Amino acid sequence: MATSKITYQGSLRTVSVHLSSGNEIITDAPIDNQGKGEAFSPTDLLATSLGNCMLTIIGIAAKNYDFSIDGATAEVTKVMAQDPRRVSEIHVTLQFPANAYSEKQKAIIERSAKTCPVSYSLHPDIKQELTFLY
Repeated sequence: MATSKITYQGSLRTVSVHLSSGNEIITDAPIDNQGKGEAFSPTDLLATSLGNCMLTIIGIAAKNYDFSIDGATAEVTKVMAQDPRRVSEIHVTLQFPANAYSEKQKAIIERSAKTCPVSYSLHPDIKQELTFLY
């Protein structure tokens, strides 16, 4: 079964529908690549997926080890390169709510972030820089 259906709307905009839920994502080309920049660009989604995946996998680990990361955030910065145009770096700053995390819990958090499926799926030439703030 297909995961999504994407329709080109014109003017460098797409609408993606998640087939099992019906949720939609709009993308626009970025301003520096002939677009309006009114929504996530496809490369923004690539970079953002890394942060989403990290928080999800950390959340699963936290649940399994009986602690909470509720309220945690990930701030993602995408760095582009030219010739060919591509994502060259993704910086993710993971901020955790005020909590007295043990050293074991911090190790679980950091290991989980570094082993999420999106991280493993990105080409090794894409630098992944992670910062953990507790």
